[in-house]
Amino acid sequence: MAEINPYKIKLSQLRALVAIAETGTFSDAALQIDLSQSAVSHAIATLEDELGVILLNRGRQGAVLTPVGAEINQEAQQILQSLDNICTQAQQVRGLQSGQVRVKGFRSVATHILPAVIEQFHDRYPGVQVAIDEVPRFRQVEDALRQGQADVGFTYLPAPSDFDAWELVRDRYLIFLPPTAEPSSTAMSWQELTRYPLILPPPDDGGRQAIDKHTRAVGILLKPTYEVREDSTIISMVRQGLGATILPQLAAEPIPEDVIVAELPTLLERVIGVVVFSEALLPPAVYAFLETLKRFQPKVSLPAGGKSAESGETRAGQGI
Repeated sequence: MAEINPYKIKLSQLRALVAIAETGTFSDAALQIDLSQSAVSHAIATLEDELGVILLNRGRQGAVLTPVGAEINQEAQQILQSLDNICTQAQQVRGLQSGQVRVKGFRSVATHILPAVIEQFHDRYPGVQVAIDEVPRFRQVEDALRQGQADVGFTYLPAPSDFDAWELVRDRYLIFLPPTAEPSSTAMSWQELTRYPLILPPPDDGGRQAIDKHTRAVGILLKPTYEVREDSTIISMVRQGLGATILPQLAAEPIPEDVIVAELPTLLERVIGVVVFSEALLPPAVYAFLETLKRFQPKVSLPAGGKSAESGETRAGQGI
């Protein structure tokens, strides 16, 4: 018995078999795959010759798969589906040779997370432009997405119900103290913190609102001496000895080496998420960017700079 040569089997033969199995007749199969009935008959006959088995029982009522024909038909369906998948993937890449992804977020994400994501994205899709727009408040991100002014946004979670969202990173709030400060431990008490002049963002800032909500829950009312919107300005004022502050770690980076870092008495985090407007019709480039974000694993750890409140020594690369 001669061996079957798989290289002689043609995709057109498999398409004919699958079409007949679906339609039940050679004539209907010919219409479905846009061939003549004689071409379909020839395809099945040559396939049966190559395999050495009967795939179809022909009769007046049409064509019915034999038991072995039914098994081979299932395999043929999988082969044709794999071919469709290959074509889809190639088409997606061809469609991603150009285009634009509009990203809107706040400074700390744009500074410390997005550059690494964009590097990975451009390695795969060098022709797609990524436009970044920084805004001071996360609510502006959500408004821009609703108005079609951005494709992808970064905001605090939980997000409103009209967005599709997932968590990207958790960013801890920390206490930042002047270089001359001498806190009693790495985790300060609220009473010890309130002895310092406080420098905080204004009340309409999302971070400030999170701080106020957290402190009210533990029975503390913080009264800032200074209200400053820019994170970098706040850290500069702390470094000059004008007071202490509470900020998310990413917002405070890069942390000057002489600024003392302490932990809050009770944990407070902001959960930063990636969001898209549920009703938006997104182009392929945006979906590719979202897939890059989903694969990205951001790390939030104290960089070189910043002194531990306990030891007074600079902490470099220590996870917090």
